[in-house]
Amino acid sequence: MKPILRWLCLLLFATVACAQSAVIGYPPNGYTVSPGASLTVQVQHPNSLTGSEEVAVVIGFQSCRANGCISPSSYMGQILYNGPFDPQYQESMTPPYKNFTVQVPSSAAAGTALIGVVHVMLIGAGYYPYMEVLNTTLTVS
Repeated sequence: MKPILRWLCLLLFATVACAQSAVIGYPPNGYTVSPGASLTVQVQHPNSLTGSEEVAVVIGFQSCRANGCISPSSYMGQILYNGPFDPQYQESMTPPYKNFTVQVPSSAAAGTALIGVVHVMLIGAGYYPYMEVLNTTLTVS
């Protein structure tokens, strides 16, 4: 009986964590950018029944090599933004979000690039720390 109870608790925690997930609303995968250009990165965080306190967002940029991109959980690349995250409702049909205007590095190599986002928050009544890493690919031309 105890292994089943442990499994159910683990499943509950995983469900709560997934319900807290943020998403990159913009730019879409494959979006084309130019070196030195401004880029809007939209980070959305849907509401949840579980209480949470936003802490921060970090946005990084990396040009990918011929053998692929490095996961942003291991390497964020050049940091474009590091600071507070306070998503707000802007439109009735979208979850709360915040737009960050960043600049594509002028040294960005042509080809595939990766935008990585680290989202940090505190969840629940006891405010346990939660961190997630998101990414989207870009084309630099």
